[in-house]
Amino acid sequence: MPEKKGEMSTNGKTNPKKANLFDHNSIKHILDESVSEIVTSKGYIEDVRLSNIRLLIGAVIIIIALFAQFYNKKFPENRNFLIGCIYILFNGILQLIIYTKEKNAILFTYPPPGSFNTTGLVVSSKLPRFSDMYTLTVASADPQSISAKPPVEFTKSVTQWFTKDGVLVEGLFWKDVEGLINEYAKETKKSK
Repeated sequence: MPEKKGEMSTNGKTNPKKANLFDHNSIKHILDESVSEIVTSKGYIEDVRLSNIRLLIGAVIIIIALFAQFYNKKFPENRNFLIGCIYILFNGILQLIIYTKEKNAILFTYPPPGSFNTTGLVVSSKLPRFSDMYTLTVASADPQSISAKPPVEFTKSVTQWFTKDGVLVEGLFWKDVEGLINEYAKETKKSK
């Protein structure tokens, strides 16, 4: 079975996370994956409710498509049914969820166990195309909550975290992300 990047190999050493430095998506994927690992290691539990809703809507789309496939009328006659249900209604709902809730979010969390905070985190990132500037933002999952705190963010060049071979220097990246989470926690303590 192939090992995932960054996991322990059979000889006890970790495999480094390596990105293709010419591929913007590869760099962002490695960084976002690492951010998720760092945040969950700090005691935050991932909230997958939104992902589950999207999966449920996707399953409904598949069921409707199967129903349309075996419907009494063949494709040209059932075209309006397909367009109305699948493409407009359900894809519209999916796009609305992505546009209003997810935006650039890579991770939603619950509040840490034992915390007095009633809202989790939304961790989002941006890496514009043709740019090396990675922006990471930590904000409250419910900005309307009384316990919501101001968001914190940093913008840094990805060249600080990768070697010339495309290997992520996890210690440096971990330190920066952990610092941002700690800054958000300090904002929490200041406003109490």
